[in-house]
Amino acid sequence: MLKFKPEFDLHTDVESDILEKEAAVCRVKEYSGTVDICILNIENDGDVLYSWKGATGTTRIGKYDAVAKQNKLLYTFDKPVCVSSCSLNMEETLLAVSLAQNTRGEERLQPISKCLTLLIEIHPINNTKVLKAVDCRVKVQFLKSETDRRSVLESHLLLLTEDGYVDLYHVMLTRHEGYKVVMSNPERLSRTAERIVEDFCWTQWDGHTQRLYYLTHTDKFLLRCVQFYPKHNCETVLELPLELPAYSFHAVKFVNLGFDHHHVETPEKQRANMKVFTNRIGSMYVCCSQPINDNREVIYTVILVHKGYSKTFRVTLGSEQSTQKIAWLHPLFIPIGYYIVVYLQGCFLHCINTRQQEMLCHSLFLSGDEEDFGLHSEAGNITVLHSEEEGTTTLLDLASGQIHTAELSSTCLLQILQSDPHLRCPSSKADPQRLAALHCLLVYLGSDPDLQLKIIEWLCDNVNPLESFDQIQEFILASLYRITYEKSLSLDKVLPYSSVFDKKEVAVCLLELPGVLCTTELHTEPVFKGKARSLQGFWSELQWNTEWTKYLEAVPNPRYRTSCIQTDWNKLKSETRPSSHTHHIEENTKKVLSMVDTWCLDKKLVPLFQEDDRQQRVLIGLTVDKLREHLNRHLPRMGKKKIDSLVVSYVAKLLELIRHMLESVWLKHKLGPRVLCFTQQGSPADWSVFHFMCRILEATRGLCLPLPPGYHTLLAVLAVRCLPLHTFLQYIDQGFLLLTETFVSRLMTDLDNSDANEKLKFSVLKRLPGPMEQRIYHMWDHPVSSASISRDYVRTLLEKHNKNKGLAFTSRDKPGFRPEFLPLTYLAKILSDIEEQAVNPFEGQENVDSRFVEETALKQTLILLGFEEK
Repeated sequence: MLKFKPEFDLHTDVESDILEKEAAVCRVKEYSGTVDICILNIENDGDVLYSWKGATGTTRIGKYDAVAKQNKLLYTFDKPVCVSSCSLNMEETLLAVSLAQNTRGEERLQPISKCLTLLIEIHPINNTKVLKAVDCRVKVQFLKSETDRRSVLESHLLLLTEDGYVDLYHVMLTRHEGYKVVMSNPERLSRTAERIVEDFCWTQWDGHTQRLYYLTHTDKFLLRCVQFYPKHNCETVLELPLELPAYSFHAVKFVNLGFDHHHVETPEKQRANMKVFTNRIGSMYVCCSQPINDNREVIYTVILVHKGYSKTFRVTLGSEQSTQKIAWLHPLFIPIGYYIVVYLQGCFLHCINTRQQEMLCHSLFLSGDEEDFGLHSEAGNITVLHSEEEGTTTLLDLASGQIHTAELSSTCLLQILQSDPHLRCPSSKADPQRLAALHCLLVYLGSDPDLQLKIIEWLCDNVNPLESFDQIQEFILASLYRITYEKSLSLDKVLPYSSVFDKKEVAVCLLELPGVLCTTELHTEPVFKGKARSLQGFWSELQWNTEWTKYLEAVPNPRYRTSCIQTDWNKLKSETRPSSHTHHIEENTKKVLSMVDTWCLDKKLVPLFQEDDRQQRVLIGLTVDKLREHLNRHLPRMGKKKIDSLVVSYVAKLLELIRHMLESVWLKHKLGPRVLCFTQQGSPADWSVFHFMCRILEATRGLCLPLPPGYHTLLAVLAVRCLPLHTFLQYIDQGFLLLTETFVSRLMTDLDNSDANEKLKFSVLKRLPGPMEQRIYHMWDHPVSSASISRDYVRTLLEKHNKNKGLAFTSRDKPGFRPEFLPLTYLAKILSDIEEQAVNPFEGQENVDSRFVEETALKQTLILLGFEEK
């Protein structure tokens, strides 16, 4: 599940060099004795401190430079000693060591302490000062020096004791003879010690950020953080109450403070395991675990300090695992990006998505035969080394002496995605794993273009929606989320992340995992103290995220719903007259399309962005407007300029993403310009592309997202080639296919007037809106088209005549009026109006002979028609 890159190997990088040195000391060609190398500490710059026993039997301490890839001898004791802790200052002038002393054998009657802590001058080797001689373990750690203050000769050393206190020593140095660096007034060194922590039961050192976390317990557990500043003053900047079992720490626990090969903790004393991880964008996680209980449950908790709550997981182990073997094992907590990987060897591997943890389906859980850690070594020998600033995680295997950087394996995730659910496991289990793997691939690992192509290929091979979610919708939303997630943690609850959140009914398999029980609890807010309230960087981001999370929890529906613009879009589509609002929408669209044009230079494989699709232009501009309004309302701290840039790039990336999907499927099926030809029947490849485009249209309509202009034209062309006529017309009548003017004009001009084509054209013309129908008739060389043009021309002339004569034309004033042939109906209407306005010559007269009038009228009609003469 993880892939590892080797960074250091004790045997190849150190042992071969030591053997050469020992051979030189013994004056032999090849030294064949054992050297017994032990890693003592890894400093914050990556340098490895180690010890070995030389040919003379004495203990030596060396350093491996991680940058120069070279080894250096630092100090040689005059006898064998047991080094339990070691640290080197940045200037490499002082070496601090703690020695575990032998209290058995010949020295049992002598008064001797169990631990002796020394400060040794090594530039050159000159003086040794005893700092402590106590009956408990002592850890030593130099603070990081400020690079621009190298001229100031001082070093600062932490001493952390098993008795539960921490002292800070300020060591002043002086330079002799131009190059010798020695301690000034070493006899007064103990007076410089400053007690900074008392009565702790657990502590963790973070050398990259110069922070010391420690846990105290009176009535309750309280986690504190001491921040060391560049001038080497320090203060407590954070306090966080924790709910832990009272028996959690029977003995003091040191984390990230070197490796003591002469002290073995009994499993019974390791009642709890705890780690603190931070990220530079302002996130903090406290991970705790408890031993496996009698119910064969593993309980571990991840406290998301910046979000104000905790997630506690209870995993029930299967009967195949040996209880004795795993009874006192604790899971490993491995931070990789924004994932916390929880691994219990031989049992399970859980990748917890800390950015989107509302639903279990966005975190990947593998158990039994499915979990494959990727590193073949005992989990108890592995130490996790995390760097907040570099954003990387390394694992040290003490047994083999190897250091590896750890990353999530895209190969394993693709295998989960591409596996056949019928062969592997039922969909109720496969779908959550696929969803979690898909989001991990797209968001966390999605910057790799080759990886994105493989995912698109998987989408092409699995076009139909999965049982629990729509994979194309997830692909679109997760890919868009990737371009923003590193900017701010506040975007997690504001931007769309998954279509699952929009579903009215979420599948049960996405809400729970078999054998895993998850409970969410609100957590006590951290208390920020001292300079942490005004510092920039991590502490300001952590405070902001903590405060803003409280606001978002109180606001209803802070996450942007793409479907919320459907009503506004329907209104804008029906508007015929331009307004200030439509002009504003069009300006948004121009910004987006100009950015897409910049991204798409020389990419003309798929004919998109080549026509004016009014409906899609309106939806593009409206999406920008609504998303910008949403972010300005909920994230004013980002600023209007940043939000505007983010929103425009977000929508442009959406259009570019769909274009990229089409280009990928275009290349896969090797489609060329012939795909746009109406006269050829669709091939199986054309049908596959048409089906894939239909699914994209279905997915985007479900989310109310815009498509690139030209998409509907291309889809309609493929539909004509691939579908029977009646099915094609049904697609139009149901509103699935939209008839664009570009498509219809090409249909009229590219196809001849055969019977089948005429039937198709007439069917399409009947379904066109009025204004478009008039424009299309001018493009078709056909008698029906000529008749239509004639009717339009006569109507125009008669309307002009009507205006000049002042006669109002209302074509449906009388029942039974039929406007099939406008010249005839118009003439009849004019005559009727004239007749109504004429003066009746018989009006006002009485005793009119009706028979005489009828005969006279008939006579006059026959004369006018030429049947009789006067």
